[in-house]
Amino acid sequence: MSKAEIVIIGAGISGLSTAYNLAKKGMKDIVVVDKSHFLAGATARCGAGVRQQWATKLNCILAKKSIEFFSKANETLEYEKDIEFKQGGYLILSSSKTEDKQFEKNVKLQNSLGIPSKLLTKAEALEIVPHLNKDSFTSASFCHTDGHVNPFLMSEAYFLAAKKLGVKFYFFNEVKAIELKNNNITKVITDKQEIETNKVVNAAGGYAKEIGQMVGVDIPVYSENHEILVTERTKQMLSPMIMSFSMNIYCQQVPHGSILMGRNNPDALHNHDISSSWQFLDEMAKTVNYILPEVAKGRVIRTWGGSYNISPDFQPIISDTLVEGFYVACGYSGHGFMFAPITGELLTEIILKEELEPYAKDLHIDRFKNQKKIDKEHSVV
Repeated sequence: MSKAEIVIIGAGISGLSTAYNLAKKGMKDIVVVDKSHFLAGATARCGAGVRQQWATKLNCILAKKSIEFFSKANETLEYEKDIEFKQGGYLILSSSKTEDKQFEKNVKLQNSLGIPSKLLTKAEALEIVPHLNKDSFTSASFCHTDGHVNPFLMSEAYFLAAKKLGVKFYFFNEVKAIELKNNNITKVITDKQEIETNKVVNAAGGYAKEIGQMVGVDIPVYSENHEILVTERTKQMLSPMIMSFSMNIYCQQVPHGSILMGRNNPDALHNHDISSSWQFLDEMAKTVNYILPEVAKGRVIRTWGGSYNISPDFQPIISDTLVEGFYVACGYSGHGFMFAPITGELLTEIILKEELEPYAKDLHIDRFKNQKKIDKEHSVV
């Protein structure tokens, strides 16, 4: 039987960031376990966008701090490649007067937090992306510091930096049980080994609820499938990410030339399905043909699904719990990749019992049990 100071369940971007930050602060004997291979979960299936244009103060803060890290990640993590952080911006389209007013509120909030977003008229939006269908939207918001990060390379950067600091990784180790004694963690049992520890981080993504149940912690999240497609490489057509909440689409051209686009399915079941459907392709084709007819001419290479782990207010849960030594990072509602840098920093501060920023308390799991009044995030696709 092996021993660890802490076991992190899940080697996705949240687990990797947490492992790196704990090791950087001097913690030894850090073990990360994952039931599959490197990048087998939601991180590798995400849309790769990173944005600061949100409707809640909490998500704006998390995004802004994470963007600041992405901008210097290559140097900070001493990564020999390039995480492909490209700031082409996010152009978010409004399609109604109600949405116009909401965007005004959003931009006012974002600006108050130092996020350089701005409202655009239809004519101004068309200057940025001339081939938008001018009849498909009424106005837009834009932030030039939003953009794209390669999830594979960003994850590898964290992984290599953590390994350099002594973190151990055990892949193909599925957690089967977590033992407790007097409400204290004593052991993590996988299908390959037993690890003595008194600290566990639940960074299991779509399976976070099931891991919580192992220690009697009811985490109010559910998982559902969200689908994405990618086209063949094409000429430069989109500098910013195009997004519309009301028309249920995000669409961006990645650095190598392919175009990624995704949407949610209002009828998706709450389960672990990550398949792809012809219905998704059909609906996406209609939507992109309406908004970006030139982009709609591209040939689709493949489609896939990925798991969104969703909280009641569409904001993450990053906190300790009533079980001593059990910590959670989940409920990102599709935005775990873009919040990964601040996730690792905050969890490390919580675990090491350091002083927290005031906003951190609003990320605690108890906010739901206490029915505390917290804004619900609506700027999601």
